[in-house]
Amino acid sequence: MKETCGTSKPQAQRHYGVTSPISLAPPKDIDCIHTQKLIEAMKPFGVFEDEEELNHRMVVLRKLNNLAKEWISELGQSKNLPPSAIANVGGKIFTFGSYRLGVHTKGADIDAVCVAPRHVERSDFFQSFFEKLKHQEEIKNLRAVEDAYVPVVKFEFDGIEIDLVFARLSMATISDNLDLGDDSRLKSLDIRCIRSLNGCRVTDQILRLVPNLENFRLALRAIKLWAKRRGIYSNMLGFLGGVSWAMLVARTCQLYPNALASTLVNKFFLVFSKWEWPNPVLLKQPEESNLNLPVWDPRVNPSDRYHVMPIITPAYPQQNSTYNVSPSTRAIMVEEFKRGLAVTNEILQGKSDWSKLFEPLNFFQKYKHYIVLTASASTEDHHLEWIGLVESKIRVLVGNLERNEFINMVHVKPQSFPGNQELCKQGEHVSMWFLGIEFKKVENAESINVDLTHVVQSFTSTVYRQASNLNVLKEGMKIEAAHVKRKHLHYFLPAETIQKKKKQSMPDIGKNACERQCKRTSSDGNCLGSPRDRTPYNSAVLHEITKMDTFTTETKRAAVYQRSNTTNNREKIPLGAVSSASTRFSMPITDSKMEATLERRTSAPLSGCTISEHNTVSKVGPHFGQGQHELNGTPVTDPKNTASKRPYSPSSTGDERPKKITDGEKQTGQDSAFKGCGNPEDVMRATGKDLFGGKAMLAPVIKTTRSQRLSSKELPDSSSPVPTNSIRIIKRSIKLTLNG
Repeated sequence: MKETCGTSKPQAQRHYGVTSPISLAPPKDIDCIHTQKLIEAMKPFGVFEDEEELNHRMVVLRKLNNLAKEWISELGQSKNLPPSAIANVGGKIFTFGSYRLGVHTKGADIDAVCVAPRHVERSDFFQSFFEKLKHQEEIKNLRAVEDAYVPVVKFEFDGIEIDLVFARLSMATISDNLDLGDDSRLKSLDIRCIRSLNGCRVTDQILRLVPNLENFRLALRAIKLWAKRRGIYSNMLGFLGGVSWAMLVARTCQLYPNALASTLVNKFFLVFSKWEWPNPVLLKQPEESNLNLPVWDPRVNPSDRYHVMPIITPAYPQQNSTYNVSPSTRAIMVEEFKRGLAVTNEILQGKSDWSKLFEPLNFFQKYKHYIVLTASASTEDHHLEWIGLVESKIRVLVGNLERNEFINMVHVKPQSFPGNQELCKQGEHVSMWFLGIEFKKVENAESINVDLTHVVQSFTSTVYRQASNLNVLKEGMKIEAAHVKRKHLHYFLPAETIQKKKKQSMPDIGKNACERQCKRTSSDGNCLGSPRDRTPYNSAVLHEITKMDTFTTETKRAAVYQRSNTTNNREKIPLGAVSSASTRFSMPITDSKMEATLERRTSAPLSGCTISEHNTVSKVGPHFGQGQHELNGTPVTDPKNTASKRPYSPSSTGDERPKKITDGEKQTGQDSAFKGCGNPEDVMRATGKDLFGGKAMLAPVIKTTRSQRLSSKELPDSSSPVPTNSIRIIKRSIKLTLNG
């Protein structure tokens, strides 16, 4: 497919978005040159499909659409519909996601929804239509996930992977020209059908809300490639997914409606490196509806006030697409925005080229300390099922870790790594995830003990409990975690993965590249394992690392204890109780200092969450939650803390509930001052007073004590027993010593 530098002729001006544009400047000749160079830099990464591949996708979708219509008609006959009605029942396959946006890459899957008339039940879709698909020779790897948040059927149709969801409308017929954007289509639908339709409705709204589709698509391709290369493309793990990146790029296009892709990429980094989170990103004013469906509104929904990086979908019912984002993941993304701004400034000044923007993150050289999370199973099928559950819960572990008073940041790498081939031959299938840990620097303290045992064991027990409740826990399924220093990563990963590299010559982020080497992929399209990444992992590695560090650390721990007995003004940091049978991981952290004075913490009694009288949401606007009580106040900011501690980010879907924060800890209203490149007033205009027609909207700060906890809707009750029947549960002690 031939790519051009975009449309350079200014379009007839129309107002897009909730604020006026920052700049209406038309592109210059140099902008077209930079954009063409951007296209050339992206081509080696497989982001563009040729005409043959595009036509093949269209043929597959046409066949699938015919299959759906045929099935709906046959179902009408079996349910004794009149012949005249059967002839007109219709039915249609609608696409959404990256394919509908026009930014899919080579080998990418297609997200689609099967829309059926009212005589078709959801059970019919997962039974009779599933059976019809099973008998098609071109369809392989057919599987149904009926208990998912959005129930889906996954399969490969003539080499094209398809994720197909289902929606039943309260209509007798489904015509080919049906408009799903009409809110009346949502009447009398169950929540699963509304969720299934939401993908199409949001995608179509995004396409309507950008001033120039060609420039939008090219800029979005660049941003998605950059996000994957930098390891921040994963909604499941607390970063951003495809729809969130699309909305951020669309907002940039609204602010610079005449800019070409090269300029839009630069302005993207400018705007969102300066954005005052948690101000929400909106593409349009939220609209009211008489359907009374739950929408994102922090004035009405207390859980919405914990969202640290809200990006609101433009279609009713409006939802926050980034409820999984935590303070750590937001801080990581903001850091990458700032790097992207610096790099693109150099590129546009002729000091560098676009390849520098797409250099991969050297994750395994960035941190001194890592937690290795391993999930293993005895069969390939069990392993795929097991790692899917474990991966979906990793953000829970991240949230627990980042609330530790000694941890500054937790960074999970979206890609997982497999075990070696010898283990597979022995019937052991292993996947590993790596979490980089950045500890706070130690000051005024010679040695501080940090115990992460309870946090990690609580996480593993929760995963086992949920697996048992979902009836997916099988013999041989194991999960364990260990603390590993950077110098010991070679026990888990090959040298070429760990070693410091300035550039990676061979692109590896395209989904098709991963697919050629392995069939195990996460829901975000990240490769879960490939033959070239096989590493000599086994449980004995954890034992070996333990032996290396235990003696040294225990000696230091004893010395610390002796000093504490002779120093009256030195407080002891108590360690959590750990089973004597556990393997002890005691890792000293050198060359570190503590930022804050340590204080003895006393537990407060449990109490309900209260809203601070001074930290409330500013007025949103006349159409946002009309009829509800409007809170007005002054946002509280903490310039010293860009990723403040906070409870779980509860999602609008009930993923997590608020947990605990300290009395003195506050959500950050501003991540950074408007400094560096760009016009501060321009960026303020995009995020400030005009955002909702009133003042900038900030989520209110919920004041709670560290001991406050709220129950989770998603995870089983903590009182549920952890299954022990023939299931090996590994519990390790993870203790560290922070040395001044």
